[in-house]
Amino acid sequence: MTLTVRAASLMDAEAIAVIYNQGIADRTGTFETDPRTKEQIEPWFDGQHPIVVVEDCSEVVAFASTSAYRSRPCYAGVAEFSVYVARNRRGTGAGRLAMAALLDAAEAAGYWKLISRIFPENTASRGLMAKVGFREIGIYRRHGKLDGVWRDCVIVERLLGEAAD
Repeated sequence: MTLTVRAASLMDAEAIAVIYNQGIADRTGTFETDPRTKEQIEPWFDGQHPIVVVEDCSEVVAFASTSAYRSRPCYAGVAEFSVYVARNRRGTGAGRLAMAALLDAAEAAGYWKLISRIFPENTASRGLMAKVGFREIGIYRRHGKLDGVWRDCVIVERLLGEAAD
């Protein structure tokens, strides 16, 4: 296995949807319950929010993306992020490679902080975030319902660039 990472393009929307839909079906990484189509992924490519993919022999096996945090100008340098790895590639380092590239891309795009939320029992994601320098800053209690069950979320953040100094 030879993993490579690159900036994602619209041509990757379908592969991203497939991987994201696995995460939705697994119910371990998102509150979302409805599968996404390629057409629903395409608006993510707005030119403002970096997205990276990890490939193995030209097959997309993971992605990491940023999205808007809040619309207020004071938060222009803060982005939410997600990272998903294809089921058959979890534990191979693809997630770590995706996050390392996303951190670089987000800093280059002018972001000073990345944040996300992780289900407490998702130890693989929590471990990955710790390995790439995120800190856990608290827990949102009963942040939302998934399949009718209240779920908590661990809040993670990482400062970038000048903010990290």
